[in-house]
Amino acid sequence: EDEQIVAEIMRRRFFPAVITHKAWEGFHFAGHEIRITEATDCYGAVVWPSALVLCYFLETNSKQYNLVDKNVIEIGAGTGLVSIVASLLGARVTATDLPELLGNLQHNVLQNTKLKCKHQPCAKELSWGIDLEKNFPRSSCHFDYIMAADVVYHHPFLDELLLTFDHLCKNDTVILWAMKFRLDKENQFVGRFQALFDLEVIFNFPSLNITLYKAMRKNRMKV
Repeated sequence: EDEQIVAEIMRRRFFPAVITHKAWEGFHFAGHEIRITEATDCYGAVVWPSALVLCYFLETNSKQYNLVDKNVIEIGAGTGLVSIVASLLGARVTATDLPELLGNLQHNVLQNTKLKCKHQPCAKELSWGIDLEKNFPRSSCHFDYIMAADVVYHHPFLDELLLTFDHLCKNDTVILWAMKFRLDKENQFVGRFQALFDLEVIFNFPSLNITLYKAMRKNRMKV
């Protein structure tokens, strides 16, 4: 079953028939052809398999996880593929990443969503752990979903990443997080994450070494 689903996910990706001066990859999600401009000199400017897993989940579980009119923020959005798919599925999306990635992110989001979405998504700078209350004040920012694909890897900002999850998450916020398991240091992040959030495995793909999690804040008020 794992290999069958993975094969279906990977079939959603296509490449240009003719090489052009600007590198791009194509994807089929949410009934649209999505073209993503990439850069090979930066981790955040390429599409990683975890993003494809999350996009496939959003599309194939759109009834259970109905995004129409929901407020969604993607952290570490990179090329913007997850944000684009969420927008095409009807969400109000804020795609975030580092300032040096914002230009390419804005380009991809605009190119693939203009006049196609109920709500036009926006791209916004977010450096994990920095100026969170200033840029995303708790009193006025409420997100129904936080989405993240491959934000945990060999980088020195895992503490800041956890702080960012914590700041953006309200009691009723759902986190959808796709993670590729690589090294023990990064894998230990899951244990630290579970100190703050209830974690549930939604999908597991051993052939890709990727797990898709659903998470919500611990000790949240029951309604």
